[in-house]
Amino acid sequence: MSETRNGNLGPYDLGGRVAVITGGSSGIGAASARRLAERGATIAIGYNSGRDRAEALAAALPGKGHLPLHIPMTDSAAIRAAAATVEAKLGRCDVLVNSAGTTRAVPHADLEALDDETFDRILVTNVRGPFSTIRAFAPLLKRTGDAVIINISSLAALNGIGSSIAYAASKAALDTMAMSLARVLGPEIRIMGVSPAGVDTDFVPGRSRDAVVRQAASSPLRTVCQPDDVALAVVAAVTHLRLTTGSILLVDGGKHL
Repeated sequence: MSETRNGNLGPYDLGGRVAVITGGSSGIGAASARRLAERGATIAIGYNSGRDRAEALAAALPGKGHLPLHIPMTDSAAIRAAAATVEAKLGRCDVLVNSAGTTRAVPHADLEALDDETFDRILVTNVRGPFSTIRAFAPLLKRTGDAVIINISSLAALNGIGSSIAYAASKAALDTMAMSLARVLGPEIRIMGVSPAGVDTDFVPGRSRDAVVRQAASSPLRTVCQPDDVALAVVAAVTHLRLTTGSILLVDGGKHL
């Protein structure tokens, strides 16, 4: 057996560690909060407008000390303030999950429908927001000497198919950014992306569950991806893929094939 970077044997132990999850009040973020808390982590549940959901989730998670936290992706000053709050109240940050994001369903062929405001909002929220969050939390993460960042990306980054061209572009940028950051944040921090195809949530406004089912039916595994499926991949990336950084983990039922 060989030793891991922090000198311990075996998988990454979440007991006593702190995980910050942006977009943590619902969907993939909330599912990740539940799974990480089950394994002993204290969770800072980042939210934008879902304060009530974040507070309810914090009260329902196993363990104690979970913290609802306002982390709006479009406000870098507020993100830095959130990092300061985590340091003051929780004392550390070992895991950062960038799950917050936005989109709007725009037919790819309708270029005029993808107006500048929509394009800018998607890029700022999905790319600059995660970067600002990583930048703000990097000092806390580096202090542990063995930290992990997980970006929730999308198969759209690879195939250019998704709710809009801007959304696909934003996730491709997120993946490329992770490669750049992996080079400069190591060895204290490793970074990965987890990329599902269609997930059974209400993330895409106006998308029906039938559309998600039809998409899953065209994949080799023919299984609808639930938020918990993505959360399990997040946990695996954090706890077991100890020598992986700058890489993307697909959770798409083989849809990319």
